[in-house]
Amino acid sequence: MAPRLLLLLLLFGVLAALIPGVTGAVGTTVWALPVGVAAAALGLWAYRLAIRRIEGREPLELSREGAARGLGWGTAAGLGVFTATIAVIAVFGGYRITGWGSFEAFLAVCGLMCAVAVAEELLFRGVLFRVVEEVSGTWGALAVSSVLFGGLHLVNPNATLWGALAIALEAGLMLGAAYVATRSLWLPIGLHLGWNTAQAGVFGTAVSGSEDAFAGLFAGETSGPTALSGGAFGPEGSVFAVLLCGAITVYLLRVAHRRGHIVPRPARRA
Repeated sequence: MAPRLLLLLLLFGVLAALIPGVTGAVGTTVWALPVGVAAAALGLWAYRLAIRRIEGREPLELSREGAARGLGWGTAAGLGVFTATIAVIAVFGGYRITGWGSFEAFLAVCGLMCAVAVAEELLFRGVLFRVVEEVSGTWGALAVSSVLFGGLHLVNPNATLWGALAIALEAGLMLGAAYVATRSLWLPIGLHLGWNTAQAGVFGTAVSGSEDAFAGLFAGETSGPTALSGGAFGPEGSVFAVLLCGAITVYLLRVAHRRGHIVPRPARRA
């Protein structure tokens, strides 16, 4: 297991680092959309190829059957959950719309987030979660992948320990639960894409400690206590984001349990 895990992590760790850089180099022009979609497609192709060559099996977690449904529902849910989060923050005075953004900027963000969602889900759910689950069961894989996913965001400019913990609890667990419930990567990719697109491309807020708020359809401004608005880390650092995503996680894990998708930790050999 170890050589396979290391090789896959190396391959898709590099991919996760390179793909957003490629789309970021294009900037906020409309070219970011086709470049981002192409980068995401390249990542999916590379994953399928790697799984066939290294593991000698078909990557059923990226089956084309049900792909449109999983990706569509996931994206809609991600948009909806973040919209609900920012609405609650706004009700308590932590967010306000300060003006209009631009549709071109929105399209650019969509391209960037397509690449980011695919690259990070292939690495954390497609490789790390799936392989760790084989040796420590579903609960161990959820814990390991969530902690490492949160820790990844500590390298961002305005990162904080609370922000990384919030990401681990809200996104790491929710996206892992989405994979367990469906045993498909399409739903977590869609959730990731919808959440990030709403956050940056629609409401114009900072994403996971990014240095500046993104330009989206709206220009947005957060204020107030960090626990409410997330502070410089962005709305993902708000307790409301943790609570709402936590509720989604519980629902998805109940679905996973009902479907018999929870894998117990293998018994130790005597």
